[in-house]
Parts: sequence; structure tokens; C-alpha cells
Amino acid sequence: MLAYVKGTLEMKMTGYIVIDVGGLGYKIFMSDSGIEKLGNIGEIVKVHTYYKVREDDISIFGFNTLEELRMFELLISVSGVGAKTALAMLAVCEPTDFALAIISEDIKALTQIPGIGAKSAQRIILELKDKIKKEQQIQELTSATKAINGTKTKLEERLEREEQISEAIAALQVLGYNKKEIEKAFEKLVTEEMTTEELIRKGLTILGK
Repeated sequence: MLAYVKGTLEMKMTGYIVIDVGGLGYKIFMSDSGIEKLGNIGEIVKVHTYYKVREDDISIFGFNTLEELRMFELLISVSGVGAKTALAMLAVCEPTDFALAIISEDIKALTQIPGIGAKSAQRIILELKDKIKKEQQIQELTSATKAINGTKTKLEERLEREEQISEAIAALQVLGYNKKEIEKAFEKLVTEEMTTEELIRKGLTILGK
């Protein structure tokens, strides 16, 4: 199993790259957007990898970040979604947006991805949400009730904030992070003025270190 490949970038082609490591050229399949983000030919690069072994095929798939790798692994775990489809999705959908779409059951967002119809989007959402529930119990955050005063009470504001945090935690779980490490990362954030998406992005920054 290859966790990552680090070496000299020798070739950039449509759909794949070649990295030289000690005189061996590794052909690694990547999304076109992922290839664009890599350095120039001749530079030292590092890509996270998924090593696919089948009876008639051995392939290496590369990713710029661990979040992209986790998203790829989740996608190919869904029935009917192959490696090529998963790479196509990575080319047009950031892991953060993907996680939000799964948690919010946003079928429309997923169907914007080439090759993904309504039925495929529903299947992806259903299977991945079930996967989250089986692997890690997502505990809903609750708050103590207080006196209600004004048009928008402190209780309502607190409930809204807790819902955002809960969605952000669930979205990061979609990307493969453990609930405890997510909560620990959130302790470092000033969450009062952040949207769900901002919480996810800043959480990824902390978790990725």
C-alpha cells in the first residue's frame, strides 16, 4: 500500500502524471484540476495516493490533500460509483462542498457534477449518511431552555449556533475525521461569528496540520 509518492515531477498529461522516485517512474491518475495545482515539471512534488489492485488492473490515483483522498475513498465505496466517476467529481467539487451537500441532502448540488443524475445523487447521500451513522455516532448538541424574550431570543440564537456546529462536525466526519479530534479542533476556534462553511474550512486547516 502506498500512502503517498514524493519525487520529481517528470510528466503532466491529460488525466495522469509521472513522478520519478529513485529512477522509477510512477504513473499516477489524477483529476485535471488536481494536476493543475501541482508544481512545474522538474520540481519535487508529493501526492497522497490510493492503490487500486484488481485481477486485470493495478492503478495508482493521486490527490493533493488528504481530504480529497478521503472523498475519493468514500465515493468509490458507493455502489455504482467507479474510480473515473469519483475523479470527475473531484475535478468540479471541493471536499468541503461535497461534505455539506451530503449532510444537507442537497441533491441539486450533486447533480451539477457531470455523470451524476438524481438517482445517483440520492444513492450517494443515502449510503454515505448511513456509513457515518454506522462508523461514528453523531451526537446532537442540545441546550438548556431559558426564558423567552424578544423576537429572536438567546435560546433561538444558541440553537442556531449549535445546529451550525453540529452540521460542521458531521461534514468533517464525512471527510473521515474522528468526532473527538474535530471537537478538539473546534475548541481553538472562535465560533460565534462563523457560518457552517467557515467552520468546516477552518476546522480542516487545523486538522490538516
